[in-house]
Amino acid sequence: MKHLMRRLMLSSLLLTATAAMAHNPMCECEEVPGSQIKCTGGFSDGSGAPGVTLDVIGYDEQVLVGGKLGDDSTLTFKRPDGEFYVLFDAGPGHVVEVDYADISQP
Repeated sequence: MKHLMRRLMLSSLLLTATAAMAHNPMCECEEVPGSQIKCTGGFSDGSGAPGVTLDVIGYDEQVLVGGKLGDDSTLTFKRPDGEFYVLFDAGPGHVVEVDYADISQP
């Protein structure tokens, strides 16, 4: 009985760890016509991220654009002047930063 309980506990821990690892945050930003940037957020398991906070922050730590991803898990905003980064924040352990230099251009 003792060995059975250990096996069940070990199996449970492995399943929980696997499920947690399969849910990594992802954020991709690209420049679109009209000096706009479109960011798409989601998770590595293929799920979207509607309602997740996405902020555009200057290198001086000022929030330039504050927003949340829409129903399609995207947010489009006017490209700020200067240096900035995009912060996708889905909660503790689910944060992604995209630097302005890494934003793809058309």
